[in-house]
Amino acid sequence: MSGATPPVLHRLRDLIDADRDGFAQKVFARFFGNSPELRDLFPAHMSHVREAFVDVLDHVLDVLPGDSGHEELIELLAQLGRDHRKYGVTDAHYNQMAQALVTESARLLGTEWNTESAETVAQGMLLTTGVMRGAAQTVEGPATWRARVVQKFTINRERAVIRLVAVDPMPPFHSGQYLETQIPQWPHVWRNLSPAIPPNDAGELEFHVRAVPGGAFSAAVVAETAPGDVWTFAQSHGRLRIDRDRPVLMVAGGTGLAPLRALLLEMARRADTPPTHLFYGARFPGELYDLAMLRELATTNPWLTLTGVVEEPTDPWWISGAVDPSQWGVSIARGKVGDVAARYADWSDRQVLIAGPPDMVISTKLRLRLAGVPSDRMHHDPVAQH
Repeated sequence: MSGATPPVLHRLRDLIDADRDGFAQKVFARFFGNSPELRDLFPAHMSHVREAFVDVLDHVLDVLPGDSGHEELIELLAQLGRDHRKYGVTDAHYNQMAQALVTESARLLGTEWNTESAETVAQGMLLTTGVMRGAAQTVEGPATWRARVVQKFTINRERAVIRLVAVDPMPPFHSGQYLETQIPQWPHVWRNLSPAIPPNDAGELEFHVRAVPGGAFSAAVVAETAPGDVWTFAQSHGRLRIDRDRPVLMVAGGTGLAPLRALLLEMARRADTPPTHLFYGARFPGELYDLAMLRELATTNPWLTLTGVVEEPTDPWWISGAVDPSQWGVSIARGKVGDVAARYADWSDRQVLIAGPPDMVISTKLRLRLAGVPSDRMHHDPVAQH
């Protein structure tokens, strides 16, 4: 796109940014008005969906007029198309969404809406929905699949381990990836959860979940999940992988251990695993709930070095006695896990995988960067939703 395109699309982006949620509300009102059957497939509270929707649209309107970034944009839209299969979106729905976007854009542009701007906006919206529709059509396999809860272990009042067995054929995914997940307590709400074990032929899954403050989904998993519950899964995402030609540094905070744990278990099956040092951190000693398993893994796999990290030396009353790290013979350091890892050694030659709460990931990246680790060697997944 060229010529008059940039002013029109950039102007539209500015108008949308002035009332992002208002624009999204009106677009979805038009869309659900034409496709009322879809409303029940989306969450009751649409604020997160609307926010993500406008973020993508803002990116589209920013990139389309330029000469670069188109390949990245197309891949982003393609992934969204694949993701939206779980909502039951059809070809006709994409056309209706494009029409809702064009109609609301015309309202925003007002007197600036003319033949040229209408053609430009329509092309942009049809391209956006067309890429998504095309990607959804090319995906093999079902949009969703299910697994049944068979065991639940409550670690403490904030954490639980959930084990499931697939009741539908389990699509392929990689250790370290996360899965779009829906639970029966929150129908139509999807969150990303990372399996803590590698995929296997038996269809077994394990998740480690912490009930974060204000996180209704995670709180329901910890407090309400019971054997017999059926969870639904959709797409797998994430690029946490191991380059076997370079030694590894892993930094895990709390239940962020899960994807790194899955990678470690998979690495233990191979003979070409690179030297790996895992820093496993928590606020209190008793929150290092998986220390015994990790110690056993390190004992039988000389390529793995394990360091536990705690911010406080003693447990509060409500987790006292849950685990005593000293009994496992694991070195326990004091401080924030990212700080301890950064000052422990020179990691500039390592590939670095970080998993944990958002503030821990950001802090760890900063500390390691200041310690000389190149940014392109540090990998982590997007901030998890709760």
